[in-house]
Amino acid sequence: LAPQVQEIQKKYADDPQKQQALTQELYKQEGVSMGGGCLWSFLPLLFLIPLYNVVREPIVYMLGETTEVATQIVAAVKEAFPNSFTNRDFYDQLIAAPLIPQLAEQLRGIVANPETLEGMEFTFLNINLGAVANWKIWTWEAFDWAHIGAFLIPLLSAGSQVLSMWIAQKGNDSVLTNEKGIQDKEMAKNSQQNQSTKTMMYMMPLMSLWIGFTVSASLSLYWFVGGIVGMVSDALMTKH
Repeated sequence: LAPQVQEIQKKYADDPQKQQALTQELYKQEGVSMGGGCLWSFLPLLFLIPLYNVVREPIVYMLGETTEVATQIVAAVKEAFPNSFTNRDFYDQLIAAPLIPQLAEQLRGIVANPETLEGMEFTFLNINLGAVANWKIWTWEAFDWAHIGAFLIPLLSAGSQVLSMWIAQKGNDSVLTNEKGIQDKEMAKNSQQNQSTKTMMYMMPLMSLWIGFTVSASLSLYWFVGGIVGMVSDALMTKH
């Protein structure tokens, strides 16, 4: 309907109310539903917010220790491995959980559950997804795959988002046609959706890149996989 909407906008450029009325009439004639709004997009937050807390505090929610015991474990691990932690304590449990086995004897009298001493394994392809990627390569203790892989994940995440949005934009442009069914490149270039997509194409990847170097690497991996899935689904849906 984009060509018809743009035609209305051009014809009644000086009368916004007329534009709105005719656009709504067009949507009604074509059976376009404008209900629902953005309410549905907030429903996943009911699950994501508590899930986020569960993932952020694995010693409490996954290993079953109390908050007090978790604090003691984190303190002991911090004392033994100070360079493994960041200046913020928000993700301390994620960092401490995989290091618990190395302090098993010291922590034996603290933990309530003996299985806690086994810690938790967060590695994927030998990359610790519970750790925060460090972009300051000159501070790395070693130039090994664990550091390099964690460094690459946020970059791949941002890159996949750029590519995903670029493919989505090309797909949207391809379905904008004139009355003869031929792709209307001029209309695609001037469409409001296209302009918004161009802005998002730069802003969102930059934000994800910054976030990728401030939180656990697992989030960037999640975004990277999401970007790949988005590219495939957009291509299939556009073709369909």
